Amino acid sequence: METAEDLLNHVLVPKHEILSEEEVESLLKEFGIKKEQFPLIKLNDPVVVALDTEEGQVLRITRKSITAGESVYYRRVAR
Repeated sequence: METAEDLLNHVLVPKHEILSEEEVESLLKEFGIKKEQFPLIKLNDPVVVALDTEEGQVLRITRKSITAGESVYYRRVAR
């Protein structure tokens, strides 16, 4: 059985980070949106569980891309 550390470091799992409230507020101002407008990621997603996140927190997901180098996505944790 894989541990949380194994899952988070797996080659096919992009980097996930929990944002601080200050970082979230900065993003909301930058994009001119409300927190509820972030796309969702389920509370029972394996990476969300491994990171021990709480509903309402925002994650930054950084994916490697052949064309762009890196792509950054944001998701709000929801039930």
